[in-house]
Amino acid sequence: MAMMEARKTLDWITLVLAICLFISPWVIGFTAAVVPAWNAWIVGVLLGALALATLSVFAEWEEWLSAILGLWLIVSPWLLRFAADTHVMATHVVLGVLVVAASAWAVWDFRHPHAHA
Repeated sequence: MAMMEARKTLDWITLVLAICLFISPWVIGFTAAVVPAWNAWIVGVLLGALALATLSVFAEWEEWLSAILGLWLIVSPWLLRFAADTHVMATHVVLGVLVVAASAWAVWDFRHPHAHA
């Protein structure tokens, strides 16, 4: 039961990170920068949907997809060429690292159920 609660906590964390990512263009002030703003909105919605799905019924593949989206957030400033704006780049990279960490922790927790004993 404690493992399930820990996983749900990680999914709630991912949902909060998705919301933070989604609102970041308004909070940080980069709505006029179309590419990073749309990247944040699209990835934020996808992460939020995955987190909600995982909250209802856990599936390991959802965590892997979240991790991939987190990795995308980390590299997207360079691939989409908005790394020069340090605030926007840092927002994407930091949130990406946190998403990857939460997803990796959930997968590890799922694959090592006796590690908590």
